[in-house]
Amino acid sequence: MRTALVTGAARGIGAAVAARLADDGWQVIATDLAADLPGVGYPLGTERQLRELAAGRPTVVPLVADVRDPHAMQRAVDLARSEFGGLDAAVAAAAVMAGGRPLWETTDHEWDLLFEVGVRGVAHLARAAVPALLERPAPRSGRFVALASAAAHRGLWHLAGYNAAKHAVVGLVRGLAADLRGTGVTAMAVSPGSTRTAMLDASADLYGLDDAEQFAQHQLVDRLLEPAEVAAAVCWLCGPDASAVTGTVIHADGGFTA
Repeated sequence: MRTALVTGAARGIGAAVAARLADDGWQVIATDLAADLPGVGYPLGTERQLRELAAGRPTVVPLVADVRDPHAMQRAVDLARSEFGGLDAAVAAAAVMAGGRPLWETTDHEWDLLFEVGVRGVAHLARAAVPALLERPAPRSGRFVALASAAAHRGLWHLAGYNAAKHAVVGLVRGLAADLRGTGVTAMAVSPGSTRTAMLDASADLYGLDDAEQFAQHQLVDRLLEPAEVAAAVCWLCGPDASAVTGTVIHADGGFTA
């Protein structure tokens, strides 16, 4: 059996990825901060949600861990080693939404939150997980997948900090893929469009919208995406059929950036 580590797994796309991998026969270390953060204007995932994800899935091990803490990411990787004998894929899905004002009015605290969780958190996971992926004997098929966003490819009104953070995720993945050249381990990003999650509800609040469904008008599919649809793309990248894909972005965005 193959083993994956997923961050941001208490709910949303991260939970959908962890569930899909487990249901497809993977062993999963499912991590989440499982607490609210000062400065983030909406509730984050909870430890209860993380444990509910693992309930009935014996191959899922829940772990409360903060991606902002490199030692926490190392502990998560070490848990994959001790519980399952190693690591075959790492999925960086943890992120937060902050903003709602022009860049020049965005606070340092909001900027720091976006980058500490959404960019530095990805780097912390990569630094801990990649050595474990490389421990597998050749020929390897390790995978590192980070969740970016349509915001990495198109400017969004009053969300310049979020734009910048997601651009950074794409750049990080491209550089990581270059560093992994010839190892058998690949690195990719997935950029979702507007997906039915608590983060999208928070985005609607920032824009003063009555209903997040209004974001559907920006997508060619004429509807919001479901987390499971994005998870399907992520999980495909984690598997052997994605061996030719590295250093690039899969746009699971419903046509947002078409």
